[in-house]
Amino acid sequence: MTSDSSTPSLLVLAAGMGSRYGGLKQVDPVGPSGETLMDYSLHDARKAGFSRVVFLIREEMHDIFARQIGSKYTDRMEIEYAYQATDDLPGGVQFSGHREKPWGTGHAVWCARNALKGRPFAVINADDFYGSATFSALMDAMLRFDPEKSINGEIKGAIIGYRLEETLSAHGSVSRGICKITNGQLHSVEEWSGICRTKNGIEGKDSSGISNQLSGNETVSMNVWAFPGSVFSALEDGIVGFFRNSSDLSTGEFYLPAAVDDWISSGRAVFQAGIASCKWMGVTYQEDKPVVAESIRKLILSGKYPDSLF
Repeated sequence: MTSDSSTPSLLVLAAGMGSRYGGLKQVDPVGPSGETLMDYSLHDARKAGFSRVVFLIREEMHDIFARQIGSKYTDRMEIEYAYQATDDLPGGVQFSGHREKPWGTGHAVWCARNALKGRPFAVINADDFYGSATFSALMDAMLRFDPEKSINGEIKGAIIGYRLEETLSAHGSVSRGICKITNGQLHSVEEWSGICRTKNGIEGKDSSGISNQLSGNETVSMNVWAFPGSVFSALEDGIVGFFRNSSDLSTGEFYLPAAVDDWISSGRAVFQAGIASCKWMGVTYQEDKPVVAESIRKLILSGKYPDSLF
């Protein structure tokens, strides 16, 4: 199946190691007929008008991923694969140390540069459930904002965020990019870690490692973005800067929200910001899976999804 060259692509980030989950949660079924969270996202994305998907995975995952996920969409969407590899780096950047994990979400998007072929594109995580309204809002933002039109190379894009309280796990801490939004425009994204509920409320550590209270009403990035096809030069600059300034290249990661925050603060980008009207679900830990599966079952009973997506 092929799509028009001007049609936005959907980039699905699925190269994560799943260390806290204990396996490849990207292909772990949660639906009654073996559906993954990714299957529900692609179902909703197709309804919103996305007809082309690029799966960003690690190359060693290709066979199991193509068999369990990609094969189900060959007659439904145009499919392409891209691979995140630790040795896929901009010219002049070298790393001779030991590295097990990928370089982070910012590097992951850059690794898909050839597969995206200069088209505008949206980004989602493979292991999150976003809800149908999110994909409609994302497509509307892309069409209305026209991210391919820029002034003096300014990057124009969009983000759909979620309320922090709705993105926490009952089984451990999470990291989130906390957004500051004014009049529908994103002003900053700060990476917080160790966010969890305590007897005193919600607590976490800001980008300086300082513990603080959070209300739960903050808007957070769950990696739902829209970008112009010309964004890759900016991502490449960010990767070069990351290697130049990182204090620990054996564990550090180049995060996509951090890249966007840097572009905004330097005047290089303007991003629309919307708040999702539907509930996020995810499986950070194995213990999250039964809760998500039960929520999916309830959505099916309410008529929002069919008993089987295939």
